[in-house]
Amino acid sequence: MRVNVTHDKGQARLAMEGRFDFGCRLDFGAACDSALAAADVREMVIDLRRVAYLDSAALGMLLLLRDKATAANKTVSLANGQGVVGEVLRVDKFDRLFNMN
Repeated sequence: MRVNVTHDKGQARLAMEGRFDFGCRLDFGAACDSALAAADVREMVIDLRRVAYLDSAALGMLLLLRDKATAANKTVSLANGQGVVGEVLRVDKFDRLFNMN
């Protein structure tokens, strides 16, 4: 999986591509830590447009990110969860835990 991070006007967008699973925990964690450490970032958007698959480890990583962001007074939203990825997020009630666009 690849994670491309961009910053613009207080927002860090983490555009992900490929399989979002346990194997990407280090890359995802590093990208998130970088965005969390940026003083100008108030919101983190996880862009799932190019994610073809996610598993329970990915869901856990999103929950951990949400907790870290809350502790840092930042917000996390999920964007472009489509197809199977969007369905998994909705079935697991992530639409109640995250702003999803």
